[in-house]
Amino acid sequence: MNADAESSSIPFDSPVRRRLPQLLRRAWYGLNQAFRRRIAHTGLTPDQFTVMRILLECDPKGITQRELTRLMSSDPNTIASLLERMETSGWVERNPHEKDRRAHRIQLKTRGKRKYAEARRVAIALQTGVLGALPELKREEFLLHLKIVADACREASETLARQEKTTAPESKNNRQKTKAPGK
Repeated sequence: MNADAESSSIPFDSPVRRRLPQLLRRAWYGLNQAFRRRIAHTGLTPDQFTVMRILLECDPKGITQRELTRLMSSDPNTIASLLERMETSGWVERNPHEKDRRAHRIQLKTRGKRKYAEARRVAIALQTGVLGALPELKREEFLLHLKIVADACREASETLARQEKTTAPESKNNRQKTKAPGK
């Protein structure tokens, strides 16, 4: 019996089976820590580097905090705090959005671009080294599969969030109906 046939007969929760959450966490944590240590001298964190990369790759007029939150697969409070520190460091600026008074466009300042270029060299060397663990002909296929898994994870999360939004008012109404009289 080949390895694929053997593993398909093993339950997902079996202790002998490779587990997606654990492997994704180990990979992310290891990469994040290695990168953090290698760019410590720049004063950047891996998340700040990611913000800079996204800002450079997106609309030259900048993107909104909501767009950045989605692109980083993060939450609004984390991104707000991150941007505040980066703005204080002089790496990014927020300018009023031309159509939405409540939103701002975030742009990378010249100082941020220089800082990004310094850390980018380290990022490329680390990524090249890590992907070097795979045969050269398998690297792009691995990244494609990882993107598919990441997209499926995001979709699962967004589906649940949509379901929670549509059922939240109902459950709130039900709680109010079941309260004891006079409370």
